[in-house]
Amino acid sequence: MGRTVGEGKSEQKVIDDIAQYGWHCVNIMAEGEHVEYSFTVGLFQSYGHPELIIFGLPSNVSHQILAIAADAAKARSPLDLARPTDALLNNYSCCFVEVPFSEYRDHVGYARWYYQGDNFPLYQIVWPSRSGLFPWHHQATAEFRDAQPVLGQAAGGT
Repeated sequence: MGRTVGEGKSEQKVIDDIAQYGWHCVNIMAEGEHVEYSFTVGLFQSYGHPELIIFGLPSNVSHQILAIAADAAKARSPLDLARPTDALLNNYSCCFVEVPFSEYRDHVGYARWYYQGDNFPLYQIVWPSRSGLFPWHHQATAEFRDAQPVLGQAAGGT
């Protein structure tokens, strides 16, 4: 069960957005060697859908991608997280990677706060390079890999 009262304005905004929209998008800006990323809070509470995280895209693009997935969950036709999908980016397929609990503390603090622990599933949306390669592909560049750290094991191995 998620929290119902926040201690500050940002916490209350998370709670209010989940109450109004079913989910909230948290954007984390790039800092030092850490890339920017965005994640959802509330999908699991509202729709029984895993929370989602995406790295290395501008926050407005990430929000649009997360909104597509959230709208599908809300409409009770969620994306199949076991398969690639072309529903999130024009002309590109994205994959989903289950994120291990060991990564939660470093990446999804607001979700952990909201759920009061790690009792929620989390999947990463992984997008391909312009040439269609995923970060785990042997021909993917180091810059591309650095822009999109993969937190878990890709479905079907690497």
